[in-house]
Amino acid sequence: MTKALIVIDVQNDFCPGGALAVAGGDEIVPGINTLMTEFDAVILTQDWHPAGHSSFASQHEGRAPMELIEMPYGPQVLWPDHCIQGSPGAAFHPDLETDRADLIIRKGYNPAIDSYSALFENDHTTPTGLEGYLRTRGIRTLTMVGLATDFCVNFSAVDAARLGFDVTVRLDLCRAIDHAGSLATACDGMTDAGVTLA
Repeated sequence: MTKALIVIDVQNDFCPGGALAVAGGDEIVPGINTLMTEFDAVILTQDWHPAGHSSFASQHEGRAPMELIEMPYGPQVLWPDHCIQGSPGAAFHPDLETDRADLIIRKGYNPAIDSYSALFENDHTTPTGLEGYLRTRGIRTLTMVGLATDFCVNFSAVDAARLGFDVTVRLDLCRAIDHAGSLATACDGMTDAGVTLA
């Protein structure tokens, strides 16, 4: 077992009609389902915030979604309330073939810190446990797909590359928020980290 497909945050709140909808977020689901058959392991990540999470703009008086603030762990984009634990918005897109998953990694459940990456919280030091899982299974090669290209996919890919994994991001099976040039910045950062953009 050497290859894993990492499917990032394909959840209702990131799809059209959701609280933090990514344009075309639902369009990638059929292609992801097809791609699952080509991998030794399939791992899903799920944004899983408690109500009142510190990354929500609603928790910061006078602040609006997409504003940037400083948190103890560094810069933090403020988001609309989204992917609240147990809510319909936090559920996987209904067409995603979740039964194929070997593992589901939930992230963002610590109320004091956000977690974009599948591997670390946003302090870049607190691990999710995914690295250990991959290493104990002998998985070295990762392909990443999902939502959103410029945030959770980007952070996951860069972290994995820095840990020594061989990482490819399938841009055709991702969609981006692309706020204030964030997609171009993310693609440059992934390339600089040694991630293959396909």
